[in-house]
Amino acid sequence: MAADAGEKTTAAATAIPANHKASDPTVVGGDGTPPANTKTHTSPNSIHQKARHSESTPTPTEMGGAHNNGDYVGINVTPSPPSNHHSHRKVSMLPLIFLIFYEVSGGPFGIEDSVGAAGPLLALAGFLLFPIIWSIPEALITAEMGTMFPENGGYVVWVSSALGPFWGFQQGWMKWLSGVIDNALYPLLFLDYLKSGIPALGGGVPRVMAVIALTIFLTYINYRGLTIVGWVAVVLGVFSVLPFVVMGLISIPKLEPKRWLVADIHNVDWNLYLNTLFWNLNYWDSISTLAGEVESPKRNLPRALFFALLLVVVGYFFPLLTSAGAIPLDRELWTDGYFSDVAKIIGGAWLSWWIQGAAAVSNMGMFVAEMSGDSFQLLGMAERGMLPEVFARRSRHGTPVVGILFSASGVVLLSWLSFQEIVAAENFLYCFGMILEFIAFVRLRVVAPGVVRPYRIPVGTWGAAAMCVPPTALICVVLGLSSLKVMGVSLVAVALGLVLQPCIKHCEKKKWLRFSTSSSLPDIHRENETLIQ
Repeated sequence: MAADAGEKTTAAATAIPANHKASDPTVVGGDGTPPANTKTHTSPNSIHQKARHSESTPTPTEMGGAHNNGDYVGINVTPSPPSNHHSHRKVSMLPLIFLIFYEVSGGPFGIEDSVGAAGPLLALAGFLLFPIIWSIPEALITAEMGTMFPENGGYVVWVSSALGPFWGFQQGWMKWLSGVIDNALYPLLFLDYLKSGIPALGGGVPRVMAVIALTIFLTYINYRGLTIVGWVAVVLGVFSVLPFVVMGLISIPKLEPKRWLVADIHNVDWNLYLNTLFWNLNYWDSISTLAGEVESPKRNLPRALFFALLLVVVGYFFPLLTSAGAIPLDRELWTDGYFSDVAKIIGGAWLSWWIQGAAAVSNMGMFVAEMSGDSFQLLGMAERGMLPEVFARRSRHGTPVVGILFSASGVVLLSWLSFQEIVAAENFLYCFGMILEFIAFVRLRVVAPGVVRPYRIPVGTWGAAAMCVPPTALICVVLGLSSLKVMGVSLVAVALGLVLQPCIKHCEKKKWLRFSTSSSLPDIHRENETLIQ
């Protein structure tokens, strides 16, 4: 995750309905008969398919029919016995909503720069318009593809199915690296909110030791199990949101609507403004990397995304609206951590301390949610044979130990970067990964139109392609505004992935490392070849 995000709820309300009904899809071919060489399977847990084109009466071929144990079977793939790694508890609806909330947002901490960069009017407009361009399309694609491939690995599996294993690995590398870079922010933000009360945490050895200690503690929470992480996210989420509700209510008598309309189009830091919006409104797809750990993912994932959208957009817009309207504007003061100062002006020192405490625990929540997504992504890649088998090993709590350790190590190594450098580098890599996702999404609509999608965006192939145009244009703008330093470092990271995949395949060929593909998962490459044919 990213970290923070906002959403346009009215469009999403019709796009991800909360009242999806369960039904049993029948597997048939284009002429209404079972296709040759296709395994049929009826699932009591599958979600009713969204209505196809009015002229399409047969039920499409099923790629992801759910078994009672939560696995799914691909075309030309015989069901395998359930593996023992599914014996741990799955993540239920409420923790799933808050995991998405923390993958994306965690609260309004970090959005202060939008006012400093562009003023209140553009900041408020950005958090209303940007979700329409970016967040809603990304969430919708995640709902469709995540239920089509309800397994760990998420977007890596999507890209592999559409474009092949090489590009699937590149997707996994760029998104994992951007996630680790993103996660390096949270210990820094945690300490930034505390340093006003504990000045020693502002730099030097105490700050370094605090980052390491915090990383170890939060990594241990991830090790103890995803269900624990989910319920921790629920508790932290409630605690993080409450002070902004209180501050908003207290600020009502002080609101002056004219303060919301202040704008100076000639004095806008567009790079900071767009990067702040982008960072706070992305990572909706991160939850897909642990879809295999979700209880009834085909039913719960779209619903959880919808409710998380509501929570995120209100959690951004309401505090920004009330804070900007209640105090005189000084754009230079609107930087990271300024909400605690606003709280002191509006409600007093007690509210300021509450905001600081909420910011601290919010960053803890974002850290554990992001690390869960990153580590289960590596586990999913290992189960697909893209990484050595050691990444697929689980602890007795069902967690990917090696993936967690790799992600934690990356966080510590990257924590020396500044806030703006981390955000810009993470956004740059994330953009490349999203381009591959959009291509995979449209390509699978073209080459596999008949595949069952338990949740389907109610548009045709051309509509799906058109939906990807605005976010792709936004990606080009974000990339174009990147500094040469960030661009250079990010391109080196991309190039490293291009070299790393052939090296890993060479190690597999020479049997220097042990690789294996989980028997409980379909052979997606053979499956994709069948679909293309």
